[in-house]
Amino acid sequence: MDRIVLYHNPACSKSRGALEILREQEADFEIVEYLKAPLGEADLRRVLSLIDDAPAELVRKDANFRSLGLAAKNYATEDAVVGLLLEHPKLMQRPVVMRGERAVIARPSEKVKELL
Repeated sequence: MDRIVLYHNPACSKSRGALEILREQEADFEIVEYLKAPLGEADLRRVLSLIDDAPAELVRKDANFRSLGLAAKNYATEDAVVGLLLEHPKLMQRPVVMRGERAVIARPSEKVKELL
């Protein structure tokens, strides 16, 4: 069985919810606190290749995004998303959960169950 990787931000309620579900299911998983250990270009491209969502969905368009003066229309392609997240890892949507050749942005947290 493929090991599960949880790209986690402990300050995020959705991320904590996904972590709780994984623990309740007694899943074998690894936690990566991506703000302490940001994903590199290859890792970001892998995540984008495994999620069913458009690349733009991996970007949080929150107050931080707006405070940087960014426009969502400029971050629709894989290259643009990767460049942005390399510079601003905090803008990565979370949690991201990977297992084998699949990944989900677990919003809501229950989406993690798709990988169990």
